[in-house]
Amino acid sequence: MLKEFLLNSIGFIRKNEGKIWLEIEEKFEKGLLRLDDFSHVIVLWWIEGRDNKEDRAMLQVYPKVDGTRENVPLVGVFACRSPGRPNPIGLTISKIISRKDNRLYIDRTDAFDNTPILDLKPYIPKSECILSAKVPDFMSSLQKPRE
Repeated sequence: MLKEFLLNSIGFIRKNEGKIWLEIEEKFEKGLLRLDDFSHVIVLWWIEGRDNKEDRAMLQVYPKVDGTRENVPLVGVFACRSPGRPNPIGLTISKIISRKDNRLYIDRTDAFDNTPILDLKPYIPKSECILSAKVPDFMSSLQKPRE
């Protein structure tokens, strides 16, 4: 049985002059209390422009690995980070640079400016860091740590 859920954005991702921040609606600002005590944040966001019948019906794709689809097999959307998927939800783990009022400055995101934010969660190494994680051979370059 399929269920539908109502999601409301809690703010928007902003990018301007090389800076990136999460601008949280004032009514949710109290929810940021002590989040900047953590080094990183998990940002869940709505993939703008992908909320349509065609993209929501997409179940298999040739994912981009290192910017190319060369020598990459067909995979299910749940086995990759394709923006076309039944629920267009994106995820980025970002380093927290600072917080000022309802703005949380971060180091990176692959979301666009004005992207709606669905939720924030602190990155907790004991929960999120899986040292024995593996990826398929065709995505092995993605297993290398970011520099």
